[in-house]
Amino acid sequence: MAECFIFDAVRSPRGRGKKDGLLHEVTALELATQSLQAIRDRNTLDTAELDDVIMGCVDPVGEQGADIARAAVLKAGYAESVPGVQVNRFCASGLEACNMAAGQIMAGQSELAIGGGVEAMSRVAIGSSGGAWPEDPSIAIPAYFVPQGISADLIATLDGFSRDDVDAFAVESQKRAANAWASGYFTNSVVPVKDSQGLTILDRDEHMRPETTMQSLGALKPAFAEFGAMGFDSVAIQRYPQVEAMNHVHHAGNSSGIVDGAASVLMGSKKKGKALGLKPRAKIKAFASIGSEPCIMLTAPAEVTKKVLGRAGMTAKDIDLFEINEAFAAVVLRYIREMKLSPAKVNVNGGAIAMGHPLGATGAMLLGSVLDELERRDLKTALITLCIGAGMGTATIIERV
Repeated sequence: MAECFIFDAVRSPRGRGKKDGLLHEVTALELATQSLQAIRDRNTLDTAELDDVIMGCVDPVGEQGADIARAAVLKAGYAESVPGVQVNRFCASGLEACNMAAGQIMAGQSELAIGGGVEAMSRVAIGSSGGAWPEDPSIAIPAYFVPQGISADLIATLDGFSRDDVDAFAVESQKRAANAWASGYFTNSVVPVKDSQGLTILDRDEHMRPETTMQSLGALKPAFAEFGAMGFDSVAIQRYPQVEAMNHVHHAGNSSGIVDGAASVLMGSKKKGKALGLKPRAKIKAFASIGSEPCIMLTAPAEVTKKVLGRAGMTAKDIDLFEINEAFAAVVLRYIREMKLSPAKVNVNGGAIAMGHPLGATGAMLLGSVLDELERRDLKTALITLCIGAGMGTATIIERV
């Protein structure tokens, strides 16, 4: 099997996913376009050499529907010969896109490809694409469908994570993200979003609240208690009868932020990279996806981590840095506990609680950010993973070269 190398990775800053967010006037197409242009220009890339562009997008409807990857390829001025495809594995879509591109290269069916993702959540609201899983009783009932916030509170209840536990994790995420920005750790990969005149609209993650404290979070009411009272607590308890009552601990301050953003990762074979003068930064060691119980839905990162480690012939001790998407604080706390990890090796520069989670792009963003951090610390290996709606998990291991 051929090896797949990572040559470069870029991302936009994350804009606050509301009408007053700085990226609200920027379409998903423009976000994806600028991401593709940046990775082309940074690498003096002849785009005619590309075999594919694969982009994650979780709500591919309206202005970010109809295969936004191909539209962005055309708008970015890439060669007409470059195809594009949009993929959706919910929150792991961006990482899945990178894994699919890597799979093509490792199978010898592509030599150069881009994986990435985009989501303009201030313009196309989360859940806009609907779907059978939450709406069709023939699957919603047997799958014990509940909103993700109920699933996060179910994890906290079963694992005994208190409100103080999840809030303390959120404060630490904010602290780490603020330090990373202040120290310039993200400057290598973050490409400012510009307007039609070339003026910068946003060059920094907008969602962060570095002033966050336990006291300020303590003033927030649980966000999902009302959903629970509507009957979803009963659904969760029916599926998990060992739970006497739900402990609602999650709220906007300890859950991932709704934001806009895009990312692109350039990957290829060793032969193609050498021919184009591209310097490999890392290689894809292994990747995997799994399904998991859909009611609790957010517990798969540990199991998919075990699967991908086994596939790579590695153990958790062989991984220098871990990146797990901070969908909700309890998800990461459970992962750290189950995998017996030091918190000092996990999300070292903060995560989606502080910076936000642009659904289709997040996985590709995490891959690029952790690669930068491996280089900064002169470390070798990293594992990226995300929990996923409807009960799934995706993970990727990268190794510096």
